[in-house]
Amino acid sequence: MSFPDHFSPAAEEYARFRPLYPATIFDQLSALAPARERCWDVATGSGQAAVALAERFNAVIATDASAAQLAQAVRHPRVEYRVEQAERSSLAEGSVDLIAIAAALHWFDLEPFYREVRRVGRVGSIFAAWSYGTTMRISPEIDRLVGRYVGEHLAPYWPPEFKRVQAEYRELSFPFEELALAGPLEIRAEWTLAQLLGAMSTWSAATRFRAATGVAAIAAYRSSLAAAWGPPEARRSVSIPIFARVGRL
Repeated sequence: MSFPDHFSPAAEEYARFRPLYPATIFDQLSALAPARERCWDVATGSGQAAVALAERFNAVIATDASAAQLAQAVRHPRVEYRVEQAERSSLAEGSVDLIAIAAALHWFDLEPFYREVRRVGRVGSIFAAWSYGTTMRISPEIDRLVGRYVGEHLAPYWPPEFKRVQAEYRELSFPFEELALAGPLEIRAEWTLAQLLGAMSTWSAATRFRAATGVAAIAAYRSSLAAAWGPPEARRSVSIPIFARVGRL
């Protein structure tokens, strides 16, 4: 299968360091869904959203085009993982109550994907795509360093689809009856320095940087971030804003 594969080379790190989403997203989506029988978690990666959805739906079909990422996915008795592209799934017609896409819609070929959504979604089912960018709120000094890493060091390596994330999906076509989630939506976590460096190393531009240069992009910022962080084992509060597009079929 041909697809924008920026994460297979860092599948283990992705599973280890990518943050979890807040429960409020899953609570609101399950309340909006016409039933809680079956959910499709599209481009599940290592299953961060799939496991949360499985606590609210009887069955979750979690697909991803990357076999390497699925090999790292968290197992759950109500989650079935399948190696499939978003635009061509094996789900039955009219079989799901919720189509969820966490941090992935920007990679899709939207027209064929939306056709697939209409095919597999039941009447009244919910379509929900959410993501987060590179903005982190930790401290003024750390935030400034993260901004330089994103906007200067990694600048030549961001794939074109990153512009969709920067625009918070506002410019994407959205052929559904749009709904709003109660907010604000944000990831909140308590991280050590290693968790911050690990998360920043899983971004698509960082994997492209390593592929092009043979070295880790974060290496150039490790010492300055460490100095701003303090004791590496210290835990700091991290806030990452989330944006979403939600609609009803």
